[in-house]
Amino acid sequence: MAKLVFIRHGQSEWNLKNLFTGWVDVNLSEKGEQEAKEAGRKIKEAGIEFDQAYTSVLTRAIKTLHFALEESGQLWVPETKTWRLNERHYGALQGQNKAEAAEKFGEEQVHIWRRSYDVLPPLLSADDEGSAANDRRYANLDPRIIPGGENLKVTLERVIPFWEDHIAPDLLAGKNVIVAAHGNSLRALTKYIEQISDEDIMNVEMATGQPVVYDLDDKLNIVSKEKL
Repeated sequence: MAKLVFIRHGQSEWNLKNLFTGWVDVNLSEKGEQEAKEAGRKIKEAGIEFDQAYTSVLTRAIKTLHFALEESGQLWVPETKTWRLNERHYGALQGQNKAEAAEKFGEEQVHIWRRSYDVLPPLLSADDEGSAANDRRYANLDPRIIPGGENLKVTLERVIPFWEDHIAPDLLAGKNVIVAAHGNSLRALTKYIEQISDEDIMNVEMATGQPVVYDLDDKLNIVSKEKL
């Protein structure tokens, strides 16, 4: 039986400011660092030992992974970073204050952009200075797959190939895996492995810094799920 642990990154500086973040690379807040360390302490208390770690290429997730592994005495565990575990891209909303966006576009519209499964936000142009196409960490990607905005459906479509090619094979080999990522990339994986409907996933939240532990059998069926 293998263990799979999800951790949404601790509070970020833009979470604190109530800004849409997406693919913008921001740091953890002081509270976020403490949340990540507390996650590591909980993992240590639970006696969970990892064989492989995965995270995104965004600082807030990477640091969350490192703090959690360090606190649990496992900073040495092999890790892989991938853009496929990045947060959902919020398009042209990135950098905007959520409350101000609600005033501008209406609360209902902003709620639809944030929570619906298949509605895209306003897209960010590839020639916008804030486009990920200008970021060196994505220089090896085909420019056509760098998003201008994503919904949860699109996020799921980019996350699943990584699950199938890397995470699932590790779990099938009996390895314990930790994934430190983002609210929506983890919601996408949660939807997939728990077979949650398009409607019900709208009500699923991932708390910052809280480890979620799955025990999986040899066919990756869920035996148990626990929030530490």
